[in-house]
Amino acid sequence: MVITSVVVASLLAALITYSAALKLTHRPKVVEDYHRAGVPEGWLNWLAALLLAAAAGLVVGHWWAPAGIAAAGGLVAYFALAVAFHIRAKDAANAVMPIVLMLFAVATVGLRLAAL
Repeated sequence: MVITSVVVASLLAALITYSAALKLTHRPKVVEDYHRAGVPEGWLNWLAALLLAAAAGLVVGHWWAPAGIAAAGGLVAYFALAVAFHIRAKDAANAVMPIVLMLFAVATVGLRLAAL
């Protein structure tokens, strides 16, 4: 169970680090995608910082479970809000990735709790 928790948390950390890196580029396509969901470009650096902090928390969670649980729980909320932004903007087709990442975060919380 612990190995599965580490693998899922590590995969989630890698995915959100990549997402943060994309946000930090401010490439026109990235900005356009977030604008379509109703997210102003000025938020991208802050959102990236949140994701990088969560990735660090997931990694620390390999040694100290409460950090990983808190980080994954925060990501559940983060991605639930991302899904809500897409739905509010009538951009449900692009809500798939936040839903997948939210499910990874839920799985991470559940696996971490089960490993305690």
